Amino acid sequence: MTTFAEKSAETHSATDYIALDERWSTHNYHPLPVVIAEAEGAWVTDVRGERYLDFLSGYSALNFGHRHPDLVRAAVEQLGRVTLTSRAFHHDQLGLFCRELAELTGTEMVLPMNSGAEAVESAIKVARKWAYRVKGIAEERAQIVVADSNFHGRTTTIVSFSTDDQARADFGPFTPGFVVVPYGDAAALERAVTENTAAVLLEPIQGEAGVIVPPDGYFAEVRRLCDRAGALLIADEIQSGLARTGTIFALDHERVTADLYTLGKALGGGIVPVSAVVGRADVLGVLRPGEHGSTFGGNPLACAVGRAVIRLLSTGEFQQRSTSLGARLHARLSELVGNGLAAVRGRGLWAGVDLPADGLTGREASEALMTRGVLCKETHGHTLRLAPPLVIEEADLDRGLDALAEVVGRG
Repeated sequence: MTTFAEKSAETHSATDYIALDERWSTHNYHPLPVVIAEAEGAWVTDVRGERYLDFLSGYSALNFGHRHPDLVRAAVEQLGRVTLTSRAFHHDQLGLFCRELAELTGTEMVLPMNSGAEAVESAIKVARKWAYRVKGIAEERAQIVVADSNFHGRTTTIVSFSTDDQARADFGPFTPGFVVVPYGDAAALERAVTENTAAVLLEPIQGEAGVIVPPDGYFAEVRRLCDRAGALLIADEIQSGLARTGTIFALDHERVTADLYTLGKALGGGIVPVSAVVGRADVLGVLRPGEHGSTFGGNPLACAVGRAVIRLLSTGEFQQRSTSLGARLHARLSELVGNGLAAVRGRGLWAGVDLPADGLTGREASEALMTRGVLCKETHGHTLRLAPPLVIEEADLDRGLDALAEVVGRG
């Protein structure tokens, strides 16, 4: 049998690449059988030359589409200068990045990290240290209240408070110090908050759960309860932030301000991993040298790309695109409710689409969409998440929605 190495580049098929993945890559994902070789804007091209609309956007990491020229330019320019110093030294991009991100978000201080999970872990550590040093909670007694069906990352501490059995099974023993309440239930939250509550950590919209939007007024009540208890409100905006819902923060729709926000995904423009905790200086200021860090956190390349992302967001163009295109997305999806779809939720250019329980599974629908040139992914059985890049053209958005209508039998 001819091996992969013996074949010429021109003869490598999608099957060859998938076989390589299956043989050598740990099976912690179940990707669709498409092998992407190129991408630009809202479109990707596979190794056969077939083009697909990207309706997932790397779970919002690609809010600005694939290879946005401004972001690529910033990365290339920085690659020619310096990419990593570690935080053992200063460099000429860090302070500018932190100042510009704080100004964009209306916050006071920035803690740069890499992955979204790192940002959440950092926020948890900061909240606990603040609780002991400032609030005066007895050592080892601090609690953080979280919501069921949450998704904040994959680390051992984070899955300790997940309610997803698939995320938790066989990964214990788990980290203590978390109290789980139903999402959107203010009364349950009020019962859970005590004098030992350091923080309440919530997603303004739960992405992995299926783009779950909380009831009106919920976050105003969360803010009131945190203030009454002297606890921090931490908003995980890793998927929902940076224009995905039409505003810098999804929490802005609720006219509520958090004490800390976690950011990631889109902050790196789909080019490099960039995350951050942003918020109050008196809270983030509890950290002292040697207490927390990251070799790559705030590296020059990440900061340069992050600054380019901030410049894009500073124009307001992408917030407006999310608002206007999101209105079209939800108007068209609402027409399919009861006519092929069971329910639709979301905000801005982001939607959770429930398929009827007696119809196609989410996986089957994703595969059917793939054959029609549209890529998205299922979550939790019968739900699809739709999150096209904010650069998508209206005609292409309609093309993707036409394909969805065909798949659910109403095209």
